[in-house]
Amino acid sequence: MGDVNIRPVLPEEVEDFWQIAFSDSNAAWTKLDGPYFLNDLPSKDEFINVLAYRTWLNNKDHLIITYDDQIVGSVGAHFEDGKLRHWLDIGITIYPEEMWDKHIGSSALKLFITYLFKTYNLPHLGLTTWSGNPRMMHVAEKIGMKQEAYIRQVRFYDNKYYDSVKYGILRSEWSQA
Repeated sequence: MGDVNIRPVLPEEVEDFWQIAFSDSNAAWTKLDGPYFLNDLPSKDEFINVLAYRTWLNNKDHLIITYDDQIVGSVGAHFEDGKLRHWLDIGITIYPEEMWDKHIGSSALKLFITYLFKTYNLPHLGLTTWSGNPRMMHVAEKIGMKQEAYIRQVRFYDNKYYDSVKYGILRSEWSQA
């Protein structure tokens, strides 16, 4: 397996990042994020001039994933409880389909969880996915997250209802892993 890392995106990488992540609204990854983005991907101009600055550059909660020094994905975190900042939920996307099944996602997610527990003094990190993404469910369980909630038929995608699935891990569990 190649070398997997997470790090901030650099200003000179913003255009390349958009190309890899958001240039193809029919990319395979968009089908797995289906009920969240509904293929409403940012235009190149919107990403480079607005979203990159708002979400990616100088943001410790949104990092890119590199595999052998090439951008292949991203990890992100947001506070479910807003300004209270006690309930952090995370996500991950590997964009090129040819990078799937290389264990990049599980490696990057482990790095991100370790990073977040060092960055924030929180007892718990969560991850929310949906039953239409069994790969993400497998990765969460593989790295030691516990299924904490299964909310039936609340995610509507492609004229069908799916379940929302929530995973979590405690700092004490992660430090023992």
